[in-house]
Amino acid sequence: MSIKQVSFKHGWFYFYRIHEPKTQALTKEFPTLNKFLYDVFGDCPDEYFNEGPRSSALKFPLNINLEAIEGDHEVKLLTKQGLEANATRYKSAHSKVQVHMLEEDDMTIGVEVPLWLNADEYEGYEKLFSTSLPLTGHIDVLRIQDGKIWVWDYKPNAKREKYAATQVYFYALMLSVRTGISLDHFMCGYFDSADAYVFDPAKDSIVEN
Repeated sequence: MSIKQVSFKHGWFYFYRIHEPKTQALTKEFPTLNKFLYDVFGDCPDEYFNEGPRSSALKFPLNINLEAIEGDHEVKLLTKQGLEANATRYKSAHSKVQVHMLEEDDMTIGVEVPLWLNADEYEGYEKLFSTSLPLTGHIDVLRIQDGKIWVWDYKPNAKREKYAATQVYFYALMLSVRTGISLDHFMCGYFDSADAYVFDPAKDSIVEN
């Protein structure tokens, strides 16, 4: 079986999946990413996910230069295909899109990737989040493309989102901390079947502590 998966009860159930052949092929440039993606199957601090703030619930803006992708983009097309191909296979739109991308997209290596950030791993953490409890989250879609680690979040009605970029930025930051890979190697985005928005998380002064 090409797909390795586990179910995490992190408030509710998240199905973390990686496509092993693609993961091993595409992460050769990022060995610590490969190690993390495999280690987390058996070494995930589940208690963190039931205590502190969730990246998906963050409701403050960041100084992000967001770019709307006009016309066709592979993530938009894959979303359309996934919603159609998996219409009866899964109940949730997220699963329909995520599993299709994992199975059919050459660049997608993982979905629902669990992440966390401790207060002592980020300067100004307690001021920013008003707590010392860990920040947690799950990356919807993780892709490797053109030598970059792409952190994507599937957002039905993406055009109406106000804080999706904040959520995805902290996903990238958490994965950067967990793997030791600089944010210079990351790109971020969120999408649905009609719209896609991208940004560079390494740009200066995104977060003002």
